[in-house]
Amino acid sequence: MSLTPRADQDTPADLGGRHGGGGRKGGRGTDGRRRRRRVLRWSATVLAVVILGTAGAGYLYYQHLNGNLKKDDLNIGDAKDRAARTEANAAGQTPLNILLIGSDARDSKENQKLGGAKETFGATPLADVQMLLHVSADRTNMSVVSMPRDTLVDIPKCTDPDSGDVFPALHRAMTNRSLGRGGPGCTVATWEKLTDIHIDHFMMIDFSGVVSMADAIGGVPVCVDANIHSKDSKGHGSGLKLEKGTTYIKGEQALQWLRTRYGFEDGSDLARAKAQHMYMNSMVRELRKNAKLSNPGKLRALAEAATKALTVDEGLGTVAKLYDLAGELKKVPTSRITMTTMPNEYDTIQTGRVVPTEDATKLFRLVREDIALDGKDKKKSTKETPSAEPAAADDKIAVQVQNGTRSDTLAAVTGRAHTVAELLVDKGFAQAVADPSATPAEETTVVRYPSADLEGDAQRVAKALGIPTSAVEKSTAVSGVTLVVGADWRDGTAYKAPKQDDRTPKTAEALNASDTKACMKVDPDFTWP
Repeated sequence: MSLTPRADQDTPADLGGRHGGGGRKGGRGTDGRRRRRRVLRWSATVLAVVILGTAGAGYLYYQHLNGNLKKDDLNIGDAKDRAARTEANAAGQTPLNILLIGSDARDSKENQKLGGAKETFGATPLADVQMLLHVSADRTNMSVVSMPRDTLVDIPKCTDPDSGDVFPALHRAMTNRSLGRGGPGCTVATWEKLTDIHIDHFMMIDFSGVVSMADAIGGVPVCVDANIHSKDSKGHGSGLKLEKGTTYIKGEQALQWLRTRYGFEDGSDLARAKAQHMYMNSMVRELRKNAKLSNPGKLRALAEAATKALTVDEGLGTVAKLYDLAGELKKVPTSRITMTTMPNEYDTIQTGRVVPTEDATKLFRLVREDIALDGKDKKKSTKETPSAEPAAADDKIAVQVQNGTRSDTLAAVTGRAHTVAELLVDKGFAQAVADPSATPAEETTVVRYPSADLEGDAQRVAKALGIPTSAVEKSTAVSGVTLVVGADWRDGTAYKAPKQDDRTPKTAEALNASDTKACMKVDPDFTWP
């Protein structure tokens, strides 16, 4: 059977990105020139690799497999755009943050065959799959956050480590463009700038390997709530054809499932991401229970396919390091793995593009503060992150205080910035001054800082006023430590922090890896008798 996909059709290039959002709702689909580009959902492959140790892979063909691995720099952005390194908790444990990247590169005959689009052979690759895998410090839970490929973000300045080429910062560009701006290290830099989450490692994989890995595992169970045939009258669709219910898929069918957009829910990339989450969850369960993977031959085939397709940072640059990582990951019970999608909404200016919402900001905070997305964390005495060391004495820390007490229903409190600035001076921050040039509207009080070297100073200011560390955030919108007095502190000199809502937003569409009843909804226009 041919492995050449009957590809879904994507929207034309826009803003340098080769893919549009797709779908028939919200303006995600367009007619016009189409390109046969589908992204293999290498995220499933990557997750299989890092969980491989659970099946007893060991050091199979150690030196040979090491030679298969390709390596690249972890972060090639400017220091000012980087997130501060995650501090250990009271028990000396640190969380792990790993960015999973799927490249659409057509840099080999195999990738070209699987990806289609002959005219793009050797073209600049795009990061069409981006998932942040967060493993809690105590290794009791794992969270995965997907970012839609057509999300508009600010991409920081990146410097290619090989050529020295400098790529200037971009405003409101598609996130998948980051990969072509010096390599995966620029995608990592983009995530850190957006989320303020320090990323420890990345794993990138291209088109090749998914089919052979699915075969090596012996199949992955997936479910649809109706008969589906992903192909319309114009030839759009992956060609996936399944009967209602659960089917074990491998080989070409696995490839089709991971690429299917037309036929799932509203035909969007968001629906496809949900299908990918279901596949990944099923793969995890199969890898952990499937006795057939104790067979050295099957393990060898899986390891060969995976390592040949992987590019990693130096910190994961050997099979031994990947094996150690697998050992950490297998500590997490399947029931504590949560898949989510970054909450988003359609952009009002660029059709078919999406932007992060306030719920996305909240989701990133939960990950940053190591709060489990399944809501099963044991009660902690505090969720405060350990303080960074201030770079200067209190009387040397320059602080700008802004009046952000204005709300939708109330005018700003006159002179509030001056009052709080004087309060800081009284507490020893001699260089605190009111900034009358800015009157933002902030629901809650926040302390912002522009770069990692000022994080400790910002936390020191917050601590002096009783503001929680969770309200201290990095922002390139400020030039120094900036305190914005919010609508929650309209009077008095004692700040009372509002109770944090640590529930995962419903808009993140959380899916638990132990959910064996998850089933994709089929668009009635893509069913068959």
